[in-house]
Amino acid sequence: MESSSAATVSAGPSPGPTPADLLRRLRARGAADPVTHVERVPARPGVPAPWPSWAPPELRAAFARRGVGAPWQHQAQAATLAYEGEHVVVATGTASGKSLAYQLPALATLLADPRATVLYLAPTKALAADQLRAVAALELEGVRPACYDGDTPRAEREWIRRHSRFVLTNPDMLHHGVLPGHAQWSGFLRRLAYVVIDECHTYRGVFGSHVAHVLRRLRRQCARFGSTPVFVLASATSGDPSTAAGRLTGLPVTAVTEDASPRGGVTFALWEPPLLPPDSGPSTPVPPQSTGDHDDLQQVRRSALRETADLLADTVAEGVRTLAFVRSRKGAEVVAANARRALDDAVPGLGDRVAAYRGGYLREERRELERALLHGDLLGLASTNALELGVDLVGLDAVLICGYPGTRASLWQQAGRAGRSGQEALAVLVARDDPLDTYLVHHPEAIFGAPVEATVLDPANPYVLAPQLACAAFEAPLTPADLALFGDGAKEAVDQLVAAGALRQRPTGWYWRHRERPEVDLRGEGGAPVCVVESSTGRLLGTVDGGSSHFLLHSGAVYLHQGVSYVVDDLDLVDGCALVHAEEPDWSTHARDITDLSVVSVRSYVDAGPVGMFLGEVDVTSQVVSYQRRRIATGEVIDTRPLDLPARELRTVAVWFTLSPQSLTLAGVQPADVPGALHAAEHAAIGLLPLMATCDRWDIGGLSTAVHQDTEAPTVFVYDGHPGGAGFAERAYGTASAWLRATRDAIAECGCESGCPSCVQSPKCGNGNNPLSKPDAIRVLDVVLANLPE
Repeated sequence: MESSSAATVSAGPSPGPTPADLLRRLRARGAADPVTHVERVPARPGVPAPWPSWAPPELRAAFARRGVGAPWQHQAQAATLAYEGEHVVVATGTASGKSLAYQLPALATLLADPRATVLYLAPTKALAADQLRAVAALELEGVRPACYDGDTPRAEREWIRRHSRFVLTNPDMLHHGVLPGHAQWSGFLRRLAYVVIDECHTYRGVFGSHVAHVLRRLRRQCARFGSTPVFVLASATSGDPSTAAGRLTGLPVTAVTEDASPRGGVTFALWEPPLLPPDSGPSTPVPPQSTGDHDDLQQVRRSALRETADLLADTVAEGVRTLAFVRSRKGAEVVAANARRALDDAVPGLGDRVAAYRGGYLREERRELERALLHGDLLGLASTNALELGVDLVGLDAVLICGYPGTRASLWQQAGRAGRSGQEALAVLVARDDPLDTYLVHHPEAIFGAPVEATVLDPANPYVLAPQLACAAFEAPLTPADLALFGDGAKEAVDQLVAAGALRQRPTGWYWRHRERPEVDLRGEGGAPVCVVESSTGRLLGTVDGGSSHFLLHSGAVYLHQGVSYVVDDLDLVDGCALVHAEEPDWSTHARDITDLSVVSVRSYVDAGPVGMFLGEVDVTSQVVSYQRRRIATGEVIDTRPLDLPARELRTVAVWFTLSPQSLTLAGVQPADVPGALHAAEHAAIGLLPLMATCDRWDIGGLSTAVHQDTEAPTVFVYDGHPGGAGFAERAYGTASAWLRATRDAIAECGCESGCPSCVQSPKCGNGNNPLSKPDAIRVLDVVLANLPE
């Protein structure tokens, strides 16, 4: 008996070493042991349950043909709640068979009612394609499952609208294609019985807030056509999944969290790359916007990218099927390229068994890599989190995680990709030279003894709510009754849209005034993707999201694609196109930016004598103004070249604290050292915030100043990097004492003398990590913690 999830990669019998033996061999590579902690996650037996009495015999037989003799207890519980009409979220571990929990009631209803329909939403196309394979493999008559996304040929779309009863899509297509064309989907929506929302923990921050309103728009259209579908959500293990699912859907949701599936044991190692010799330079080129392994100051530890690449090469050489998760697109390319090179040096041709996988690849490239994984042509893959949720890779022997992925939920989701059919598996977290990573590998209780975070999203964000109400009005005039569906702030947002001339109020409601529909970016990535085109051939290499284009595709930038290096000739922001040419320079590029911030309003504050803690709205102006070229071999700065790119403005939510100059003087911080003290404390605070909120340091920004024009005091700001905020600053304000205590401990416990990437240097710093004062940062935080209430 085995649990049912998506189509599983079958690796077959492995002649490779056991996880414990493999870890011993990996640890023996160097003079010093890089492992700071090994956690043994024990195996667990499964608890089966009988098939629910309402499950039709032909459906049970179909699952039996796929190897599912009976459901696990949590699958049967969640399926029965959904079949009885209760909205439910099943929040259990990776490979626990969550898909059976929604397939069972959905397919049973389709078989019992030949007119019923089901809508399935996944955050990635790869996951929807996986689910399509799984449902189609059941070979149930009349279900007619089909994917409807941006890759669906137009000739097939009409057939899907008319005939498919199990449509698999994503929130983007629901937002851009289905809801604006609801009249064409009226038959499907009128008979909609279930809405399945897979991997719902990924809908966090601004993206999650947008999706929450897309789901409210879906509920609104269903009600207009006379249907009230049941929502079934699947989530990785997360804190308070019922509340998060309720906030996402706007409905009361029951949570099923007891995982009854069997699980093989996992050997989980925390790995800190070794210190480099004092006169050694950086070991591999790393873009500052990508990984956090390098900065202008001397490299302290071996690059996590280089370490992960070597580990990937070693495991592949052992015949161990391995997936390496890397934080950035460029980082995934670097890890794959270095692993291939090392393998080819050892055994010519073996490097062909390793590849990179990331967003931005063309559809044909993604499908070919997925096919190679399914058939075992690839032994190793370096991937961004595009495969955290994509093709179900259960069946791999080992997972390498290059840098803490930002949340414990993602960490366990990625680690859970290793382990086949209950067999033992190895997971290794390779720490970056970063305050949070360093803290975690020396405080394993923060990983293994802490609950998983709750998902943070804020549907009331006015920068999300107003555009979503505009979309709803385009689909059908808004009525006063609709405003309750969209929650707090809806009436104020509608009034603003009327004042801006976007809506016209009539006795029957509010009407959209324009012919074209509103342009709304669900993922908050800063605009439409920028196409990367090879100038000599016109070939489309891939895409980069608009928000990252200033950093990754500025003129002169080095761009990597499938291990091939290109240099950007020109970035056309108007047409959304970057022209590049193939070149293998001996330097890497690192964009630099400047930031200014002003306080708009204060929502809440704590007066703690010489210390103040604040939460409020701020305006942030940032501009990429130059880039550095650095020698790949040594990290030496060759030159700094100016850039002429437009400034970007952001109104968002920030948390900030102020200190009186007198308190700093009493603590031993001299006036000349205040800027460096605050700057170092700001960097470390940004690095440690993901310990408290479901974010990573790339979701947030910061600014510090010895005297800010609005606070008239020494101040440190940390702000959400999304319009209107994403809920992270609120979480920081609510946990300020614990957050800043962990920040202080991470700095104090670091073994360096004057500050390094493991404590106070930042890969994002626009000032080149200057000035910084590690000892004075500790004194600053001591003052804050001594006065701030717990």
